[in-house]
Amino acid sequence: MKILVCGNISEQGLRILEDAGEIEVDRKPELNQEQLLAIIANYDAVIVRSETKITSSVIAAAEKLKLIGRAGSGVDNIDVKAATQRGIVVMNTPGGNTVTTAEHTMALLLSIARNVPQATASVKAGKWEKKKFQGVELFNKTLGIIGLGKIGSVVASRAQGFGMRVIAYDPFLTREAAAKMNIELVSLDDLYSRSDFITIHTPLTAETKGMIGKDAFEKMKKGVRIINCARGGLVDEAALYDAIQSGKVAAAALDVFAQEPVPTDHPLLKLDQVVCTPHLGASTEEAQINVAVAIAEQFVDFFKKGTIRGAVNAPTIGADLLEQLRPYLELGEKLGLFLAQTLDKNLRRVKIEYSGTVTEYDIKPVTQSILAGLFSQMSDRVNFVNAGIIAQERGIDVSESLSRRAVDFASLIEVSVEGSNSVSTVAGTVFGKNDIRIVKINDFHLEAIPKGHMLLCSNRDVPGVLGRLATLLGDNGINIGRLYLGRKEIGGAALVLCEIDTPVTDEIVAKLAALPDILSARKIYLG
Repeated sequence: MKILVCGNISEQGLRILEDAGEIEVDRKPELNQEQLLAIIANYDAVIVRSETKITSSVIAAAEKLKLIGRAGSGVDNIDVKAATQRGIVVMNTPGGNTVTTAEHTMALLLSIARNVPQATASVKAGKWEKKKFQGVELFNKTLGIIGLGKIGSVVASRAQGFGMRVIAYDPFLTREAAAKMNIELVSLDDLYSRSDFITIHTPLTAETKGMIGKDAFEKMKKGVRIINCARGGLVDEAALYDAIQSGKVAAAALDVFAQEPVPTDHPLLKLDQVVCTPHLGASTEEAQINVAVAIAEQFVDFFKKGTIRGAVNAPTIGADLLEQLRPYLELGEKLGLFLAQTLDKNLRRVKIEYSGTVTEYDIKPVTQSILAGLFSQMSDRVNFVNAGIIAQERGIDVSESLSRRAVDFASLIEVSVEGSNSVSTVAGTVFGKNDIRIVKINDFHLEAIPKGHMLLCSNRDVPGVLGRLATLLGDNGINIGRLYLGRKEIGGAALVLCEIDTPVTDEIVAKLAALPDILSARKIYLG
């Protein structure tokens, strides 16, 4: 068994691989893409850090590759879709850098509270500007945390140690779970208006990109201080520059930028109120050892025991059962992903009902698949392995019920999610061996192939609605591939779900929602 190790991996991790026996480790820390393409066909597995790109071209050339491991949490440098299509397992090590990123967040928070970098530069320049660098205390100040996952939770505990009041916004966390950490869960607007310091700990998605922008800054109190150690792009850097210049934002600390390395002429670098570091959140000796040891142990388990841990694209089940469950796993993920884009995100409960032949299998991996899809908008580190744990940590109640009696279909999976103000339901089935379908959305029955870009509209069942909808899409160059309809009764409420060839903008969705007799419209992407 040959494993290629790219990048600088801690010796402790390499030693675990070498001591396992029957595993040949080849270290090549500084390969470029051309060199990697030339040799990847010789290896059964590869371990990478963030610098090495495992592209679709690399995967296509990797004839023997069975496993890709990322010594770290993010897998942005790996084409996971291409790997999945080739049957290659992709693993990462979520949690290995939790403490170090949280500590770096606190270091930056303290730096902008007490002007430490600016004062250091001043003293080294031969000055003694004591009055210029007067700071503020953390004690009794309010820290607003956006995203109360693993890192955000550790930041909260550290901040409480300084006597800070901690409030948080996290649409996937219950108030009860937050209260156990002595944290007040608030709305995003409330967090903006009350916080003296704001730190963000969310993944970068289409929904969160630029979330700290012009509108957000207008809602914040004058003199707020901003910290971002999560992902570049979460903060609108141009809007941040304007907010600092206007005095709305007193200071900002950034470990990440939308473009990295950050351009030397970036406007924020010219502001004395900005403290910045070169993506150091996970850069400690301890974190590097943690992720190296974790990925090495996962590799040994995979090759020696046939077990899968920490996979982002495969459930933890045996090969035989996987083949039988594959269509149900795909259906479950699609149902969860559908709900993730349509539900009231203050998620409290998930109820999953299985009926028919699907109950003959161990349905736990299917439940994990549903939860992975449902939580996919929450974090780029959710997978089949950790989806259930995330539900527990966030106080989300997940229940399963099984009925061997089939009613309308040989097998049926129905998922209901309860938020603070609503309940949303979607159900699906498998036709034949592999054809998955959505057959129910709330109280509407239909038969839809869950794939690609889609539009979901609720409307009044009156003449002309579909014509107006299709005309608006056509006028904007959007082609409808498939159209699915559902209604309860003639002239009553109705539902339109259409598969479209290309994505739509928020502006087009808003125009759809404004059409006569259209009650709501939203875009959905199901991969």
